[in-house]
Amino acid sequence: MKQTDLEKLLADMSLKEKVDQMLQLSGAFYLGDENSVLTGPANDMGIGKEDLEMAGSILGAAGADTMKKLQDDYMAKQPHHIPMLFMMDVIHGMKTIFPAPLAQGATFDPELSGECASAAAKEASAAGLHVTFSPMVDLVRDARWGRVVESTGEDPYLNSRFSEAIVKGFQGDDLKTPGKVASCIKHFAGYGGAVAGRDYNTVELSEHTFREFYLPAYKAGIDAGAAMVMTSFNTINGVPASTNKWLMRDILRGEMGFDGVLISDFAAILETVAHRSSKDAADAAKKALEAGVDIDMMTSVYAANLCRLVEEGEVDEHLIDECCLRILELKNKLGLFENPYKDADAEKEKAYNLCPEHRALAKKAAEESFVLLKNDGVLPLDTAKKIAFVGPYTNNHEIKSSWSFTGDSKDCVTIQEAAEKVFDASRTTYAEGCPVIGNDVELIGFTETTPKKYSEEELAAMEQSALQAAKEADLVVMPMGEHYLQSGEATSRAMIDVPEIQMELFRKVLAVNPNVVVVLFNGRPLDLREISAKAKAILEVWFPGTEGGSAVVDVLTGKKNPSGHLPMSFPYCVGQAPVSYNEYSTGRPNLPGMKERFRSKYLDIPNAPLYPFGYGLSYTTFAVSDVVLDQNEMDKNGRIAAKVTVKNTGDAAGCEVVQLYIRDDYSDVVRPVKELKGFRKVELAPGEEQEVTFYITEEDLRYYRLDGTFGSEPGTFTVMIGNSSTTENSAVFTLK
Repeated sequence: MKQTDLEKLLADMSLKEKVDQMLQLSGAFYLGDENSVLTGPANDMGIGKEDLEMAGSILGAAGADTMKKLQDDYMAKQPHHIPMLFMMDVIHGMKTIFPAPLAQGATFDPELSGECASAAAKEASAAGLHVTFSPMVDLVRDARWGRVVESTGEDPYLNSRFSEAIVKGFQGDDLKTPGKVASCIKHFAGYGGAVAGRDYNTVELSEHTFREFYLPAYKAGIDAGAAMVMTSFNTINGVPASTNKWLMRDILRGEMGFDGVLISDFAAILETVAHRSSKDAADAAKKALEAGVDIDMMTSVYAANLCRLVEEGEVDEHLIDECCLRILELKNKLGLFENPYKDADAEKEKAYNLCPEHRALAKKAAEESFVLLKNDGVLPLDTAKKIAFVGPYTNNHEIKSSWSFTGDSKDCVTIQEAAEKVFDASRTTYAEGCPVIGNDVELIGFTETTPKKYSEEELAAMEQSALQAAKEADLVVMPMGEHYLQSGEATSRAMIDVPEIQMELFRKVLAVNPNVVVVLFNGRPLDLREISAKAKAILEVWFPGTEGGSAVVDVLTGKKNPSGHLPMSFPYCVGQAPVSYNEYSTGRPNLPGMKERFRSKYLDIPNAPLYPFGYGLSYTTFAVSDVVLDQNEMDKNGRIAAKVTVKNTGDAAGCEVVQLYIRDDYSDVVRPVKELKGFRKVELAPGEEQEVTFYITEEDLRYYRLDGTFGSEPGTFTVMIGNSSTTENSAVFTLK
């Protein structure tokens, strides 16, 4: 449909029609008995029959045949036969589940994540979906916040590269293309900065920090063409994001140039009343509309108030026209006016879901995401030895994260299922040892699953079997970690430990066999002090998804050499949170070897995290040469080539992530101690070496200056190149 035709359509629509295009309801409202819905949930929300029939979009329903029927029913009742939008949280896979986003960040391979997003889009679009609420690009520094699992980490540069790659993977170059869905960047903005790591809490950030660290990844996704943006629950400058006109009008639409659809998070507009920044639902509707929020997700705030507010002269209908037109434009970009089903096809849905190609990609992504945190020479495993797999993730299908509800855990390959195909049964034993969480741990408010409660006799029997297996083995592999419902939305944790019931098993296993390899499943950085001190090796595997078990076995046996690097620092303990490598310089730094009292330090723990951003080991070793610059001075139109030679100095082929960091040695505004500005994955055979070149331009040196403008300043800059954020391998140049 041409733009002029869309504008004619808009002009012919009633005010009520336009307002209901701005309403999103749950698919559950349309999949049951209408009378029950109208007298039950819809009535409780203040949603009438007309709203139900004319709501512009549906949340959380899928299935090609189901969506076709819903579309037919809707268009038959809609006065202008406008098609409905179908949206869902396809976060890291539809039916084939890829590694959780934080794990994908550990690959340092945005293109690979783009491929995963493309595969997810193929499955989702065949199921009738038009929009995915992904990627989440919130910067995260506080491991207490459960939603770190949905981010790609603590660094704005790394997050930006993943943001743009995932958007392009979902959308391609044209939303009408078969197998593509619209991507929604979330949560705008600053959601990852929740005070005390407590979900839905306020955010307290200076505008400088907000712009410098938190905004870049959103901007990268918008520049990549994201069709939608979702508001966040938090406040910015004391105003909730969903009613924050400065944030949405000035920054998002003005400075960033976003002209797509802006949707609230679930009930976020209404929640501004609980924030006490809106006096009632009508006031919230007015403020959100004035901020330019196009769709109200799952409340009646818009539907019940906007028509009356227009009639009473409280709001300008022109604002509603703007919002409705953007929604119509998105439907048009998806080609829904010509083909309201888009790609919904039950046969293709069946063919794409969990197809061999997607499973192979899921396995590759999982392997690339694993981070070897420690290895005292016990990995890769010697399969000639007698090995015991002991721990609650040995044969556990729940390895896909809490934000992958479209997938089915039974489709996930467990470690035991994969190991039984590789290890000699006469030399290998498997024992659960204990449940993931003990009877004393309550997952408050979760309805997805109720973890089984075990009797004392059952727990004792599980433990006894595990300890016997450990005692008889040459080496013990312990798959352990968080319960999958201990990370994700509304899962803030004050203590970021491995559940105590597992730590008790760990200690008892060590008492009978000190040769322990820990395989760690988790959705956030954990306090690993005890495990790090006592285990012979630690392999971080996150929540790896559908092919997780197969990938773990390939890496443990050396068929695949681990190459992941941490996208988020693992704190020494929770007392450091929030912690990140790119902290601002302080006037009293606690420099290495310094024992002075009046320094920025703790009395009882080190300043440095246990495992820093960018860290990751391999089954081989790498040497990085001194940094060589092709020139020592650069003007604003030039560039400098920074070179190192990377050599595989070990006995196995492997892949290293070479990382470029830059420090501004002097500026009017205090700057980070270093900032990631580039990375490159290099695959080398034993003894092989390769020159790696990074090109630095004036754009890489820009920041928000004292006067609020974005630009660079003349002066000296230190270039550091190595294999983690702790590198001091450096050279200096001057920007003239």
